[in-house]
Amino acid sequence: MDAKRRKFLKMAGVTVLAGISAPAVVKLTSSPAVASGDSHSAAPAAGHDPAEAHAEEQPTGIRLGMVIDMRKFYDNQQMLDEAIAVCHKVHNVPDIPDRKSEIKWIWKTGFGNAFTEQSQNHRSEVVLKSSFPVLCNHCDNPSCVKACPTKATFVVEKNGIVAMDFHRCIGCRFCMAACPYGARSFNWQDPRPFIKSYNPEWPSRMRGVVEKCNFCGERLAKGLEPACVETCKGTGAMVFGDLNDPHSEIREVLNKEFTIQRKFAAGTRPSVFYIV
Repeated sequence: MDAKRRKFLKMAGVTVLAGISAPAVVKLTSSPAVASGDSHSAAPAAGHDPAEAHAEEQPTGIRLGMVIDMRKFYDNQQMLDEAIAVCHKVHNVPDIPDRKSEIKWIWKTGFGNAFTEQSQNHRSEVVLKSSFPVLCNHCDNPSCVKACPTKATFVVEKNGIVAMDFHRCIGCRFCMAACPYGARSFNWQDPRPFIKSYNPEWPSRMRGVVEKCNFCGERLAKGLEPACVETCKGTGAMVFGDLNDPHSEIREVLNKEFTIQRKFAAGTRPSVFYIV
């Protein structure tokens, strides 16, 4: 892959939104002043200590993340099924019946499997019996990126998405071994015969390639929300946005609600949060 194309892939999801696409429902570009909550470039107010301002400085730029409110799914598992189905349809995820070969971008699992570090002692019955959606956590410190020898998986610098370049993937599966969340799938066989309804806007993969959730980077570039979020729109079940923007919807939710993350002790700093 040439350097020009590589740069284009890294910018996906942010540059198109600079004014030439449809209005974005998720803000993906910002100045450091907006992202940090106040303008550090402006002259300090009278009596304001610059050293104090530096100590209060927050992360800048865009950092995309998601909050999943399980309270909305407990009594509506059909909505969760629909969110998974639309994700897989949009991204040509094959429906392979053999579980050893199945490909998953978003899938359902139990609380104990999703949150192995959380206590299950005397958990409510509804929590223990419900299915939880799990996906790539688009970590701040992704172990998969460190393990990949070809840079087939990389962090999009402008928004923090952990992306995949299928053409660079050599199928070594080092990233799968490094990911503590089991969020990656390997194409043991040609997936194309198992795609029921082909979406021509997203490339299908080939045998010997790893794939996973991409936070719908291709949709973000068009000013659209991730497909799963759009499916749940209006319910608050999935909230997506800029974690660095203190005025974003996702930050407002995180400020009000107690959330947990999957395997936080792994040190990857996941960007997907759950309200249980």
